Amino acid sequence: MDRNEGVRVKVPASTANLGPGFDTLGMALSLYSWVEMKKSEQTQFHLYGDQMKGIPKDKTNLLYRVAQLVFVEAGVSVPEVEISMYSEIPLTRGLGSSASAIIGGMTAANALIGSPLSNDKIFDMATSLEGHPDNVGASLFGGIITAIWDGTHADYIGIEPHEDLEVLVVIPEFQLSTSEARKVLPDHISRKDAVYNISRSSLLVAALSSGRFDLIGKAMSDRLHQPYRASLVPGMTSILEEAPNRGALGVALSGAGPTLLALVDRRDLRKRELESYLLDTMRSHGIQASARWLGPSREGAVICETVNSNSFMNMIKGEVEV
Repeated sequence: MDRNEGVRVKVPASTANLGPGFDTLGMALSLYSWVEMKKSEQTQFHLYGDQMKGIPKDKTNLLYRVAQLVFVEAGVSVPEVEISMYSEIPLTRGLGSSASAIIGGMTAANALIGSPLSNDKIFDMATSLEGHPDNVGASLFGGIITAIWDGTHADYIGIEPHEDLEVLVVIPEFQLSTSEARKVLPDHISRKDAVYNISRSSLLVAALSSGRFDLIGKAMSDRLHQPYRASLVPGMTSILEEAPNRGALGVALSGAGPTLLALVDRRDLRKRELESYLLDTMRSHGIQASARWLGPSREGAVICETVNSNSFMNMIKGEVEV
């Protein structure tokens, strides 16, 4: 049944790779974007928040484009929509801003026409558009996921995050696009480096699944992408080496960066020391950055309450300070 009154969707941010799991491991984070979509006589956009600056307000907008992909796949024509969006997720920082927009737009469009497409179908479509399943899978399903993509279909297994797992992200002020971060990667790697990453990615999945915090640090080591991207993020090499000695269970570049991510035991008494070390190290390399303490988001994309007289921004204000 169509939802003529419109729909609202809440979508978490995500981090990808977690070190060795290049394009395969993802985790949803407690940083969110909200999308409202309604049928309309004329397409229009209402974009709120600092993260929305510079986002197009015409049919080139990513939300509109992914919504149309859903409508076409479902065999339904909805040429004109009214879209509202507010996001806490900083753009091009390695926290899955594009993935959350893709999942938010697709989930809202699907719900708007009665949800004819399954989540698995949405996952395939989103992965095809994004090119890898880790961020979109985490934003869609929540928690931690390990996923594969064969070019047509994505499969995944979800991992429930340990209740004491906390995430510290340090977000530099500069932006770094995924395409730029991929340009520095080599076309070929040695068998030794391949085995190095496979073994650690496998160990990391097992450690996260079983709550073995003692193994996370060793398991988050990487030779496929982080050594090559280190030149793009001043201070990163020092942080990867030293942060585990300052209270981090493990540390990695978040996605393509430039955000750095530390997994932390929330019971650890060195949390503030770790935060200060990370920010001071970035500052010593001439980089201004902000720190956020987040949790893994156990829920993925969620359809909010029925749209009614409670305005979009009033609904948002009930959950965050804007």
